Amino acid sequence: MFVNLIHFPPIKPGKEAAFLEWFDESNRRFSVFPGFIRRVLLRSLKTGAYIGLVEYDSKETFMAMHHSPAQAELRALARAIFEGDPDPTFHETVRGTEQ
Repeated sequence: MFVNLIHFPPIKPGKEAAFLEWFDESNRRFSVFPGFIRRVLLRSLKTGAYIGLVEYDSKETFMAMHHSPAQAELRALARAIFEGDPDPTFHETVRGTEQ
């Protein structure tokens, strides 16, 4: 499995509701791509910063979504919400369990 952790930058003042709406919309639009598994929004208990957890079945299916017009449009919309750019890190699942 391919995992992307997105460390979101600080949200501009007064834009938190817009961010949550943007995240929900991006979930709707990305969930239709082949290979999509899940996309979850986390918030650090220590700092309050938001982190996105994105899972696709492979790097190839993730990159197809990542280079899509939908991704470009949503990235452009996010510029009005954040103070800076998201910082993604990419990972592959080595071991794990599911319930």
